[in-house]
Amino acid sequence: MDEQMVTKLLEAATKARENSYSPYSGFPVGAAVLTSSGRIYSGCNIEAASSGATCCAERTAIYKAVSEGEREFKAICCIADTPDVCTPCGICRQVIREWGGDIDVVLANVRGAVKVVKISDLLPLAFTADDM
Repeated sequence: MDEQMVTKLLEAATKARENSYSPYSGFPVGAAVLTSSGRIYSGCNIEAASSGATCCAERTAIYKAVSEGEREFKAICCIADTPDVCTPCGICRQVIREWGGDIDVVLANVRGAVKVVKISDLLPLAFTADDM
């Protein structure tokens, strides 16, 4: 993944993070997903008093893209105020893998740390539709 695209994803994810609704955790997260068509969709985490109804930033971005007709993804980025780079939770890793295959995942924090990995690095031996 080229540096210019990493920068665009980081900018979109950082901006999305500003809209986070995270009164319970106090942990705002932003995400941005790059589709095969070249569009970028962003999302933030949106919490609910019933934590099971909460939606993470990564899933929000993917679901927004899917709801607009996108079905193929090239990369996703997540950013938060963490000591090291922010990594997606397990549920998000599964959703990223399902919708994106083995795409690039840009992990970042607000202090400028950035790392690019494949989703297979974060979710080895993933369960897929092929396993059904």
